[in-house]
Amino acid sequence: MLSRLTRPQALAVCALPVVALLATAVFAPLPFSVAQPGMTANVLGENQGTAVITVSGAAARRTSGQLRMTTIEATGPDARVSLGDVFGNWFRTDRAVMPRDSVYPSGDTVKEIEKHNEAQMQQSQDAATQAALKYLGLSAGKVKVTLKLADVGGPSAGLLFTLGIIDKLDGDGSGGDLTGGRTIAGTGTIDGAGKVGAVGGVALKTQAARRDGATVFLVPKAECADAKAELPKGLRLVPVTTLDGAVDSLVSLEKGKGAVPSC
Repeated sequence: MLSRLTRPQALAVCALPVVALLATAVFAPLPFSVAQPGMTANVLGENQGTAVITVSGAAARRTSGQLRMTTIEATGPDARVSLGDVFGNWFRTDRAVMPRDSVYPSGDTVKEIEKHNEAQMQQSQDAATQAALKYLGLSAGKVKVTLKLADVGGPSAGLLFTLGIIDKLDGDGSGGDLTGGRTIAGTGTIDGAGKVGAVGGVALKTQAARRDGATVFLVPKAECADAKAELPKGLRLVPVTTLDGAVDSLVSLEKGKGAVPSC
């Protein structure tokens, strides 16, 4: 014998699958990563007790000011990011919800991804050294540059590595520092010919830069709009497309002469 449900009871029974579905959607893992401003490192100084740039075969200068490469920190490739996490971080200016494939574009396991990022970092360091020595007219056969930066992967520190090598070896070309004593930060890939390429997460990197004392931020020109989106007060954006342009901008800032581009 079947008993008849009252209307409230029927509605409650019908609602149960909907509630279960919503609960599943909220807590089910999604293909996203949540990123936030990461660490920065002065490439002219030390990182974890080791000099970032070491030069042999040529005299290295004593520098003032800082050239800080910037990073973002993202949830790991095997982290569970739920719908609740996405909604909870979507409207925060100090967080970014990004497709996991854009953060970890290669590899299926943590070990594979780490290996890929290490390879990209090594390629970036090689290109930075090549670009810097070419800019200075020095031979790689006579000058050796060693770059060490622990716990950082990927290619986005290339521009700052290159500028750091130039500052260590030649400064502004006339006895001064490229930084002009300032704390300069930035991001961007670089190739051996000195072309600067775009990277990701620039809006978060500007926040990391300002947090750590930077007043100027070098950004790939193609990403000016992203960098301006959440630009912290007191941080000046300088767009760059080439190594020559980046050096010229820093020298103009240092000497207070010449035009400095802006986003």
